[in-house]
Amino acid sequence: MISPLPRDFLETPEGLLFAVVAAGLEQDRALCFLRYRRLDGAWCKLTTEAANALLVGAYPQYLHYSVARDAHLHGVPLHGVSVHYQPRSRLAQLLRDGGRSAIEDKLCRLLNLLAAAGVDLSHVGVTGSLLIGAGRPDSDFDLVIYGRAAFFQVREAVMALLRSGRLSPLSDALWQDAFQRRHGALDFADFLRHERRKFNKAAFEGTKFDLTLTPETIEPVQHCRKLGRATITARVVDADRAFDHPACYGLDHPEVGEALSYTHTYAGQAWPGETVEIAGLLEQGEDQRLRIVVGSSREAPGEFIRVLWAEAGNAGG
Repeated sequence: MISPLPRDFLETPEGLLFAVVAAGLEQDRALCFLRYRRLDGAWCKLTTEAANALLVGAYPQYLHYSVARDAHLHGVPLHGVSVHYQPRSRLAQLLRDGGRSAIEDKLCRLLNLLAAAGVDLSHVGVTGSLLIGAGRPDSDFDLVIYGRAAFFQVREAVMALLRSGRLSPLSDALWQDAFQRRHGALDFADFLRHERRKFNKAAFEGTKFDLTLTPETIEPVQHCRKLGRATITARVVDADRAFDHPACYGLDHPEVGEALSYTHTYAGQAWPGETVEIAGLLEQGEDQRLRIVVGSSREAPGEFIRVLWAEAGNAGG
């Protein structure tokens, strides 16, 4: 099978559905987190705590310690995958065959609007519930954009469609929903101030959609050693990969040269020249350099990246 990419889903014979969180393989395993299990023929979404408890109690073969990342994750051997769900293939199927529900029809209309605005849909996929055919009337659209250049092309198209009124900014209710889902460490006002300038979210016919970037090139993983939790203040000097997975920020700091975020909440969070406060796990790479990592779990409690607006001047509005 094709090596899985982040935001692919892998189904196992036991009716478990894992979301891929890292490109490449480790010991012939795709690094994942369990997100759904099949109950009575339907997919049931799991919290991080419930997923870990289920694997510990019933399916420990999918628990995986990553030596390279010094982290406990979930890992699915490729030979144990019964279905490989790929966002790009699913989107192509929807465009070819049309939707089978009102929410899928709405997604197709959004895709046609993006195409009319100049977006090359061959670089776009759909993940989340619509990838696995579990979309509901209140489902959001989680769009995956493959390649950095394509991502910024789609983002520019979304900005233009917002200006023309063919897309809508998120309503207060949709922003509140996005905030509650993330369980982040920022308060709502600070969350909103960061999010509104990213332009990776908008609404179409009342439905929220997100843009996420999946790089098409797999970078080698540097082995690291966890040193413990830390909170630092630093100036951002490089944000070229701020929307990548993981998001990456170059820092001007006496000891820590880089920040990574594995949670989508802090993608696109800061711009060059801004001063940020970062709480996360300090790591030392095999090159002996230090970096700070945000997103040791999906919810990342107590971990954050936030701009210190007073120091940033007018950069954040």
